[in-house]
Amino acid sequence: MPGAEIDVLLEMIDQAFDRRAWHGTNLRDAVRGVTAKEAAWRPGKGRHNVWELVVHAAYWKYTVRRRLLGEKRGSFPLEGSNWFPRPEPGRATEAAWKKDIALLVETHKSMRAAVAVLSPRELDTRPRGTKFDTRGLVVGIAAHDLYHTGQIQIIKRLMR
Repeated sequence: MPGAEIDVLLEMIDQAFDRRAWHGTNLRDAVRGVTAKEAAWRPGKGRHNVWELVVHAAYWKYTVRRRLLGEKRGSFPLEGSNWFPRPEPGRATEAAWKKDIALLVETHKSMRAAVAVLSPRELDTRPRGTKFDTRGLVVGIAAHDLYHTGQIQIIKRLMR
């Protein structure tokens, strides 16, 4: 079955992002019901908040997709890279929070679509701009989602 490994990788990124899994909460569920005020709360000075973790996760989904497709940098909708201060000054609104959640969902969909069209042979190739092969990028983005899901869950506990 030539596409079996691709199917497994898709299942991994789906479970880490928005599908039910044995490990419990996925990234999408971790932010479900979180308000803009809660998302902006910081557990300490200089610490990231839930909102920043969401946009950071979106950025790395964009980066993986870009590397898989061989695209040039510069098409992420926000200026900068990796970490984006959130909320923007004076913009801690529900609308701004929902816009950034939508960014996360859309970048996940586009990254997933790039994985879905991979050939098994491409899994062993190393996309330009990374030290990892394609398989490693896909496994890594699933692990990245789960890592930040754990952080979000801890921040929510600290907040309450």
